[in-house]
Amino acid sequence: MPASGPNLQLEGRAPVTPGAIPALLGHGARAVAAARVVIGLTALAWPSVPARPWVGTAADDLAARVFGRALGARDLALGLGALRELQRPRGESGSACTWVAAGALSDALDVVASLSSWRELPRRGRWLVIASASGAALTGAAGALAVRPGRNGASS
Repeated sequence: MPASGPNLQLEGRAPVTPGAIPALLGHGARAVAAARVVIGLTALAWPSVPARPWVGTAADDLAARVFGRALGARDLALGLGALRELQRPRGESGSACTWVAAGALSDALDVVASLSSWRELPRRGRWLVIASASGAALTGAAGALAVRPGRNGASS
């Protein structure tokens, strides 16, 4: 049952206060960065696996596999960079915001690329890609704001 005032109380859970939101967004940024590392490693080893929902059977073509590995390397680098900076104590790093924002921008541009080829993409896969990339972009953007230098209450 919701608590009165600015706190949100979920049944069986501790209340979420406005001051806790930056920490929650920081956790979201970590989750997106970790997922980016997993996707990057997967794309490097088996590039057609993450590419198939996006481009369909074209994911098996040589050009798509090379491009998929390149995107995997991008995601791996962005994810590792963000995770490294997000693990530093709050006062020691101002670059966590930059790494997380770069990942969010990358995801937002994946959405733009998908929308620009919407009709040619596999019907089910395009929705999966748009949903996951949009969610990662929004989570990353909010996380970048939460961990930016000078932000009070953000987690380390």
